[in-house]
Amino acid sequence: MNAPTKFDGLEVGYDVPALPGMDEADIQTPCLILDLDALERNIKKMGDYARAHGMRHRVHGKMHKSVDVAKLQESLGGACGVCCQKVSEAEVFARGGIKDVLVSNQVRDPAKIDRLARMPKLGARTICCVDDLANVADLSEAAQRHGTQIECLVEIDCGAGRCGVTTTPAVVEIAKAIDAAPGLKFAGLQAYQGAMQHMDSYEDRKAKIDVAVAQVKDAVDALKAEGITCDIVGGGGTGSYYFESNSGVYNELQCGSYAFMDADYGRILDKDGKRIDQGEWENALFILTSVMSRAKPGKAIVDAGLKAQSVDSGLPVIFGRDDVKYVKCSDEHGVVEDLGDVLKVNDKLRLVPGHCDPTCNVHDWYVGVRGGKVETLWPVSARGKAY
Repeated sequence: MNAPTKFDGLEVGYDVPALPGMDEADIQTPCLILDLDALERNIKKMGDYARAHGMRHRVHGKMHKSVDVAKLQESLGGACGVCCQKVSEAEVFARGGIKDVLVSNQVRDPAKIDRLARMPKLGARTICCVDDLANVADLSEAAQRHGTQIECLVEIDCGAGRCGVTTTPAVVEIAKAIDAAPGLKFAGLQAYQGAMQHMDSYEDRKAKIDVAVAQVKDAVDALKAEGITCDIVGGGGTGSYYFESNSGVYNELQCGSYAFMDADYGRILDKDGKRIDQGEWENALFILTSVMSRAKPGKAIVDAGLKAQSVDSGLPVIFGRDDVKYVKCSDEHGVVEDLGDVLKVNDKLRLVPGHCDPTCNVHDWYVGVRGGKVETLWPVSARGKAY
């Protein structure tokens, strides 16, 4: 190894997979590595795009679960805040210094509502989604009890088929209730069309979002007629942000995966029919894995299996190579097809995960690499915060 194996009480292989100054070749595997140059380019590109189109960008923290990445997205990309999916996740970002936090989900359990109502005391603007009148009363009671304010977005189901109301009258009814409730503030609308984000065809995605835009515009107009304005009309993901930003209705994007770019998102096509990981965004997140066995011809076994990644969206892709292919995995092993027998024991490969969000959630650390050297380590701050 070309760098110390201990630093500030941390030892490589026991506590962390690497330390600053170490060569990439010496990183312990399997682990997550970030190409810092690619990550910074992705973040700056999205930030520049949002500003040029008069949009705010509230980055999706559920993707990386990292306070350090979120802060980079604020400083380099001009992000206005962060989206989270769970209260525990939101608490991590608020305690980490993020000042504008949206739980882009419903919060219904009494204990979770109580924690949400205490979050403004951490110094963070606290926002959540609502799709039910009964939830308004519960949120109001908790906010009054703690002497805080919870801001609320009415969630519209604009095609994802999950949470959210489906009619404009329901939007108006809940918005009025929020507006009248002590301790609450109506902040706008949540309208994320998640079901179309991974559709391959640009035109198919556009057709889906056109329906959503019309639905959201109807709600905004109806609220305006009642004298109710929306500070936030939020939505937009990595597969659709250009549609929402040119809609004249949305004012806040909620993109996440653009920063890391996984294999499943990478395959979708832009307006010119080109994969979005071949020009629009760069792969910045990788699972670094090592060859551990070459006992059989035509096959190499690596140390990144199911416990190092999520394969719900497909197997990982080996980055930068077409002579070997990741073809199968079990708990602790990955099988790489190596028909030319080019790999050797302890060779390292960069894998582009099929789905970055749940893959990141099974690791403790990001190893930030630049120019073949470890530059930094960032904890996966909200790892396991699923409640």
